[in-house]
Amino acid sequence: MQVTETLNEGLKRGYTITVTADELAAKVDEKLVEAQPEIEMKGFRKGKVPMALLKKQFGPRLLGEAMQDAVDGAMNKHFEDSGDRPALQPEVKMTNEDWKEGDDVVISLNYEALPTIDAPDFSGIALEKLVVKADDAAVQEALENLAKNAQTFDDKDGAAEDGDQVTMDFLGKIDGEPFDGGAAEDFPLVLGSGQFIPGFEEQLVGVTAGEEKTVTVNFPDDYGAEHLAGKEATFDCTIKAVKAPGEAKIDDDMAKQFGVEDLETLKTQITERLEAEYGQAARAVLKRGLLDALDAHVNFDLPPSLVEAESKQIAHQLWHDAQEDRDPNDHDHPEIATTEESDKFAVRRVKLGLLLADIGQKAEVTVTEQEMTQAVIAQARQYPGQERQFFEFLQKNQQMQQQLRAPIFEDKVVDHILEQVSVTEKEVSKDDLQKAVEALEDEG
Repeated sequence: MQVTETLNEGLKRGYTITVTADELAAKVDEKLVEAQPEIEMKGFRKGKVPMALLKKQFGPRLLGEAMQDAVDGAMNKHFEDSGDRPALQPEVKMTNEDWKEGDDVVISLNYEALPTIDAPDFSGIALEKLVVKADDAAVQEALENLAKNAQTFDDKDGAAEDGDQVTMDFLGKIDGEPFDGGAAEDFPLVLGSGQFIPGFEEQLVGVTAGEEKTVTVNFPDDYGAEHLAGKEATFDCTIKAVKAPGEAKIDDDMAKQFGVEDLETLKTQITERLEAEYGQAARAVLKRGLLDALDAHVNFDLPPSLVEAESKQIAHQLWHDAQEDRDPNDHDHPEIATTEESDKFAVRRVKLGLLLADIGQKAEVTVTEQEMTQAVIAQARQYPGQERQFFEFLQKNQQMQQQLRAPIFEDKVVDHILEQVSVTEKEVSKDDLQKAVEALEDEG
């Protein structure tokens, strides 16, 4: 077997691999010797069929397997000897298309190699970690929101106003006929909440307990149920009670509605939750700062094919983002051309992706089974009632497994790097943190 280099330009590599006819014949003989003990043929005992006869009957069929094995073996040995790792699937092509048995096999091998990345010097990277404490105002705001959710309503005399709760039975009709999903009994509706379609709640302002009221509305043209969209409907409403909102008290009784023993315990839980949320936001800002620093500090050649593929994907996504009225899952459109913007994002993504993968590999960063299980469970919760089908689908889909594993691996590599760079904490306000997060979204 002979390997000859034909291209070495940047990260592009090209080779000619020649597998001689004698090597192929030896591979065929090897396969026949391996299979001989199990072969039976009329006139011969099992395992005693002469090799010449086996070669005549099975040789041509095994030749294709031998060729594939020989080429795969030559490629694997080349990558092992050279240390190259192809960026994408190598292009392998048989060049002597008029090949016949007894000829050498000549294969062309072309690929782009992943770059060799020197270990970055992290000592020169200095970052700020934003820290936000949950102050009394933030805790009070959260308590007030909880109080609204826990709000009670008390019976009132007189007509219903915005913000009041009416309890009613109703029956919806289209063209005088009831329709599915258009009826309910003892339904509590807070007027002005926007729970019902536009125009419904407004017509109940002024009703009193015991009153019967017919409400006429038009379902929006884009209503979710097609059989109702754009149609006029009437609702015969029987008002059973009108209640005014009670005072939202922030006290121990309210805390007990949320499963804790007293108000102080609830405040502690809110403080912990808020600071956890602030911490997640600050982590995102810190991670972006680290990636920006790595992007500025490290340079190496990038495989053009990876950059091009990433740019196409980004351009496609940017195009969809700009089509506000188009279904994001509708991909029936012409190919989207790459842009200067998509190329710029692609260079950054490919560069940082390769860098983090290289750092993680050298640091032996791995994703544990427990971490994967947690990620799978979290993803499965997005499909209530179909968790089992999701698990079965995931077991058969390596690409989906990789999509779940990749962000876990990336975050662990980021943590590994953060341990080696200089990080100082800076206490800021919640508004400052919010501005920093919004800046991330603006930068994409």
